Order: sequence, then structure tokens, then C-alpha cells
Amino acid sequence: MNFIKNNLANAITLGNLLSGCIGAIHLILGDYQTTAACLILSLILDFFDGFTARALKANSNLGTQLDSLADMVSFGLVPGLTMFKILEPFGNDLSGLSLPFEIKYFGLLITLFSCLRLAIFNLDEEQKYYFKGLNTPSNTILIFGLYYAFKESQGFAFLLNDEIFLIILTIISSWLLISPIKMIAMKFKSMKLKDNYPKIALLAGAVLILLIFKTMGIPLVIIYYILVSLIFQKQLK
Repeated sequence: MNFIKNNLANAITLGNLLSGCIGAIHLILGDYQTTAACLILSLILDFFDGFTARALKANSNLGTQLDSLADMVSFGLVPGLTMFKILEPFGNDLSGLSLPFEIKYFGLLITLFSCLRLAIFNLDEEQKYYFKGLNTPSNTILIFGLYYAFKESQGFAFLLNDEIFLIILTIISSWLLISPIKMIAMKFKSMKLKDNYPKIALLAGAVLILLIFKTMGIPLVIIYYILVSLIFQKQLK
């Protein structure tokens, strides 16, 4: 019984990893819808592994390391591969300039900075009630959300057909992962209303955006999340 209690959270984390692996494979094969389903599952499992560990009082250093390793695939490799796929049609052409390499590989910069972000997070004891920099799941939702909206309904086509914008987005996305900007975390230190204004504003705005924009609202929610976090910088501590 103790074995199950001590390892249930780790099993859920490994489920996140498996889902991320399957999602990455299907993304390479061009099956973005299966990748979307895998990312949703990974997000759910990523939430419940920590919840389960806390509920069973089974937190461990092993669980912490497994969580980051699983996230590295689901929310590090997958967004990098997503940008790789978006940039793939451009070959080595950058606004008429022929490069000695295909620019699709530039998308993997997101994967490298996701790895760096996860390593920094593991060593930073400050980030208990807020994140420092954009967390990897949110970054994945931003990047893959743009791709998903484009594939489903040609949403954001004017942006995703501009390789200069994509290069800039890759750089900004990578920087946000390791930036010093405080970001809202859905962890409650207090149940006082005034202490939770940032979370309330975030949830209310996110629901409204999704109701109005549907699929196209997925990446917009992350942009809104960043903006709300910037507005409430002083309250995040």
C-alpha cells in the first residue's frame, strides 16, 4: 500500500511524459489534432501529479526531477517542434535572402530555452506563489495554439505566413521563459479577496476571450495572461 501511495504521483508524471512523446511523434507526422489531444492530457496530468503528491504527502526529490523531465518533452520539445513545423515551408529563404541552413531549425531555440527555464525553476526557491518568467505549459499553449488555429481555420495566417514575425516570436518566446517578469500562478496563499484579484482578473478575462474568439482565443489567453501579470507585478509576491 505504501508503495502505491509513494509512487502514484510519479506514475501520473510518467503518463504526462508518455503523452508528450506520442504528441511529438504525431506532430512530426503532421497529425496536429492528435498532438492537441496529447497536450490537453499532459496538462491535466501535470496538474494532478503535484495535486496527488500533496494530497498523499508523497512529495519527493525524485518526483520533482521526474516532473521537470516530463515537462521537458511535453512542454519543451513539443513547442520547439511546433515552431519547426511552422517554419518548415520557408526552407532557407528569409525574406528573399538565401541562408546556408534551413530556418526551421531556429524553432528549436524554444526547446533549448524551455530546458534552461526548467533547470532554473528547480533551483529557485522563490517561485512558490508566482512564476518568474513564462512557465513552459503556457508557452506551449501560446505556440501550439497559434499553429492549431492556423490549421483548423487559417486563423492568424497573416502572421504565420511571415517568417520575420515567426523569428521574432521565437526569440520573444524564448526570452519570456527565462525573464525576471513575475507571472501569476494559480496557487492560493490566502483566501482573502484582495489577495486574489490577479487570479480573478485572469480567470474572468480568459473565459471571456475563449467565449468570444473560440479556437483563436487559445493563444490570446496567454497574451492576456502575460499582460495581466505585468499589471499586477507589485501584488505578486
